[in-house]
Amino acid sequence: MMEDHSTARRRPKAVRLDGDAGSEKMAPEARNVTILPEAPGLIAAPDTTDRLNARPGRNLWTKLALSASAGLVSLATGLAVADLVSRLFSYSTYLGSLGLLLTIILTMSLIALGAREFAALARLASVEHLRARAEATLGNDDRDAARSLAGDLTALYASRPDMARARGELARHMADIVDGADLVRLAERRLMQDLDRQAITLITHAARRVSIVTAVAPRAIFDVAMVIAQSAILVRKLAELYGARPGGLASLKLARVVLGHLAVTGGMALGEGVVEQLLGHGLAAKLSAKLGEGMVNGMMTARVGLSTLDVVRPLPFTALARPKLGDILAELAHMT
Repeated sequence: MMEDHSTARRRPKAVRLDGDAGSEKMAPEARNVTILPEAPGLIAAPDTTDRLNARPGRNLWTKLALSASAGLVSLATGLAVADLVSRLFSYSTYLGSLGLLLTIILTMSLIALGAREFAALARLASVEHLRARAEATLGNDDRDAARSLAGDLTALYASRPDMARARGELARHMADIVDGADLVRLAERRLMQDLDRQAITLITHAARRVSIVTAVAPRAIFDVAMVIAQSAILVRKLAELYGARPGGLASLKLARVVLGHLAVTGGMALGEGVVEQLLGHGLAAKLSAKLGEGMVNGMMTARVGLSTLDVVRPLPFTALARPKLGDILAELAHMT
């Protein structure tokens, strides 16, 4: 009896995914396995995720959208002010003149504030550039680059009477140094030593204030507010100490850089050395729970200050020792 090919069904079998023609002979337990065709679009290619994440035009379009939004807001504000002034003139010439005068004063004030913010951003960028130049000079030992760097550092602190002696000592010994790296280390010892001492004092006092206030604060929200406020003030003071003098926008940029540095260096976590030092001073047995919370908040503030040093200091730590959290905590323990 001849088999009807129109109704006959082929026995199910497994097929190799790599397309090997010699895969007809399969294990008995795999003969009833049916391989369904792959649904399109369910499985992405290996590089699809990378292509989706790496969109070079996304940042450009975001900047364009923000710029267009700012432009529209500025136009709307200008039209609103112009309409207000014209309406004031329709009521009275004196009211219109007063509105026009206030508009001129506001415009001049905004221009002055914009210029000041631009100058603050430029100062912060110059400090970052000096640090990058110092790191490069320490690597390549370029004497000419080191002399140029020393001259720019002297110009940065030219208006500081308290650093006149340090500037003079650096100028006297500049011609005697042959190696560029040694000249950078000399500039660090002469110019940064007193500034580092003042910075440690600022950090210690800020941590002490946070420790005391948060130890007696009745609510946790006060602890958070105190830590944030004192950290912001400390970041600004340290930037001014080293010559950055940030404004509003520059302070926001500086805060973002400091937070990024904190994330890279381990955040505000406490190391084993800090815990051992606290136990060595016997504070663990003496502090109450609330005072212990104040000490932890003070440690957080000190950690922010130390991270700020790595950002606003125009020279890296090479000739001078980098301040450690344990040293500040030791001073904080004596002061407390």
